[in-house]
Amino acid sequence: MIYFEYLILAVLVVYLSVRLSYYVDCLDKKTNLSGAFIGGVMLAAVTSLPELFTSLTAVLALDQPDLVQGNVLGSNIFNLCVIGGLVLFTAKRYKDASIANSHKNTLIFGIVMYLLVLFAILKPIEIGAGFFKVNLMSIAILLVYIFNVKTMGEDTSGAQEDDEVYIALTVKQIMIRFLLFSVGLVIVSILLTQVTDKIATELNLGATVAGAIFLGVATSLPELSASVNLVRIGNFNASFGNIVGSNLFNFIILCFADVLYVKGGIYVNESQVMNLLCFGIFSMVCTLGLIYFKKKPAITRVCGILILVSYVTSIALSM
Repeated sequence: MIYFEYLILAVLVVYLSVRLSYYVDCLDKKTNLSGAFIGGVMLAAVTSLPELFTSLTAVLALDQPDLVQGNVLGSNIFNLCVIGGLVLFTAKRYKDASIANSHKNTLIFGIVMYLLVLFAILKPIEIGAGFFKVNLMSIAILLVYIFNVKTMGEDTSGAQEDDEVYIALTVKQIMIRFLLFSVGLVIVSILLTQVTDKIATELNLGATVAGAIFLGVATSLPELSASVNLVRIGNFNASFGNIVGSNLFNFIILCFADVLYVKGGIYVNESQVMNLLCFGIFSMVCTLGLIYFKKKPAITRVCGILILVSYVTSIALSM
């Protein structure tokens, strides 16, 4: 019964996230914001809502900081698998696709964030007083994210010529629907966290492993759905922005959790976490290869395969 609940909640996460992505797309067509910003910040934030609220539930309601690390780091590797898989199956189309320059910077900033998390685990430096303490690296991660958002907002490369599309909804109507579906996604995400915790207990899995497998995959379904659809219509730029932007946003979740978890530090030194960090960095480097060698299908295929192998290996070694 508990697995059926997990399946139903996962389906609801996909449905709600796809609707939210649609309304973000409607806003995109009614504004003059840069495409990199729309995909890498707005759409990325929307599809990362499940990671955000499942992680906050893990620390506030379940007292499981390990679940947060597994969720965020596992989701990040799975997200990159989406890009790797899509490039493998569409290598010829991808070769001629237009990709924003800022996506390279986002991936590099992502690698920096991985290193900051590693430093937070190995050399924790806490600032604050009393029960309110936060790891110095959480602040550094937040600053890196803000700087990256600024660069994406200024990037107009990778833009595509779109046909005029009539949207009957007004901006106000779009925003109301966006808020309603956001509330629904928050509720479903909280329930999904609780079900995942029960599955972890039943299967006798560690919280980090449960987070990486069950939460990491389920909460990455929005990125998967949105990216597959974007590639289907030929918008590789927005698809890339959604994935790499979501990964950076996920690191901000660790910052929020670090602030809200008053019983200790959110950065836990475990072998499973170290595996996810190492393979996460490796997958980010391979994804950089997808962009730098975009005109060479043979190399991009190798990078795509390595990303998929990285995810499978990280999960296997974490069991």
